[in-house]
Amino acid sequence: MDNVDNTTNLKTIIDKSKVWKDTLESLKVSVSSATFNTYLAHTHLAEIKEVGDRVIAEIGCNSIYIKAQVENRYSGLIQDTLTQILEKSTDVIYSIKQEASLHETTSTSISPLFDQPKIDQLQIDIAIKRANLRTSYTFEKFAVSGSNQLAHAAAEAVATTLGEAYNPLFIWGGVGVGKTHLMHSVGISAIYKNTDSNILACTAEDFTNDIVEGIRNKTTPEVRKKYRRLNALLIDDIQFIAGKDTAQEEFFHTFNAVTSAGGQVILTSDRPPTEIPKLEARLRSRFEAGLIVDISEPDFELRCAIVQIKAEERGIKLDTDTAALIAGNINSAREIQGFIVRLFTQINFKNAEVNNDLIQSLLGKSEDLTDRVIKSNPLDVIGIISKYYSIKKRDLLGSRRSRPIARPRQVLMYILKTQLNLPYEEVGRIVGGRDHTTVMHAVEKIQELASQSGDMRGDIEGIKKTL
Repeated sequence: MDNVDNTTNLKTIIDKSKVWKDTLESLKVSVSSATFNTYLAHTHLAEIKEVGDRVIAEIGCNSIYIKAQVENRYSGLIQDTLTQILEKSTDVIYSIKQEASLHETTSTSISPLFDQPKIDQLQIDIAIKRANLRTSYTFEKFAVSGSNQLAHAAAEAVATTLGEAYNPLFIWGGVGVGKTHLMHSVGISAIYKNTDSNILACTAEDFTNDIVEGIRNKTTPEVRKKYRRLNALLIDDIQFIAGKDTAQEEFFHTFNAVTSAGGQVILTSDRPPTEIPKLEARLRSRFEAGLIVDISEPDFELRCAIVQIKAEERGIKLDTDTAALIAGNINSAREIQGFIVRLFTQINFKNAEVNNDLIQSLLGKSEDLTDRVIKSNPLDVIGIISKYYSIKKRDLLGSRRSRPIARPRQVLMYILKTQLNLPYEEVGRIVGGRDHTTVMHAVEKIQELASQSGDMRGDIEGIKKTL
């Protein structure tokens, strides 16, 4: 009975919005702005009650991904901060819960990235389509870790002050690391702030084709008007215009027109400006006048987050161990997306149950490795693994079962199956005439180890790069 009275008194006295505002303001000082905006800004104080001499605070998170990251990384910090603010020992629990009403947010609450009193979603959708932006490419769905933290922070800074923070913003990196996602996130953020913003996202190839069509059809003035009066121009794969004199000439003047009028330019490329061959010096100079950031391949933790995000988008619930199993065996974000699509197909059209057997079965197939062309043959793979582990080929293919030889042999079978897509029977024949069940066990064992051991992931990634 006393606990019920205490709970009532606490709810009467404490303003949840103010408590969480003070908590977030304190957390801002303790973490980077990129971390705060990616994780903590998407939480709220869902419930608070007093039990005996302690306080229990329920933190609502916008998604399963936000909950996992906040609970695993910042739970202790949040608990200490709440204890200090409430001046009472506080226990924290986490839930996946949207805030009751975004429109009820008072002046004492933390402002969202785009602050508007009322949002007309239909108008926003029309503006996003007009700008050629992808609706799924938002900051909220972009997973952040050390490999892309700087690029993410730069993109958010640009979104906050379009045309002022970094202009141009030049993002470069390999295939499927999130360059386009970040670029489109800036555009969508700008549209949420102002649906009248004149924004266009396109590829450098689209830009070049428009220029060619304009010359052919004598509509060059219309093409120039399309590009030069933009508030923000977002160009993907800018390296495509290198060596194309007319395209470079037009883009040079377009760049100057947009930036001179206070507009924002964001460019992506597979390499930095200094390494783009046949790029005019005057363009290189302008690209280098802004901020150049790179995004490297996602690390294991980031891949786990990407797995969770992509699975959540398709309504698939994956536990942490299953996400780690997938992330440990797939290296790129694009391959992860392809894998989740295949998993979704199995679940929804074949009524398959999500379990380790299904995941390992799908990982054993290489249909999702569309971005990587493996030119090696089985003999090359045997030689590479033999050299990598400093083991003689006859031992690798032989009958000895000591751990220093058995584990590399399992890796060999795993690589032959997943990277060369050989049947189990063929892999067994190549590796000393072994039974297909032995090969299946080896592949599953390495898949499991890749989700648990950083050393094993490092070995597999090193061997794949050599291939």
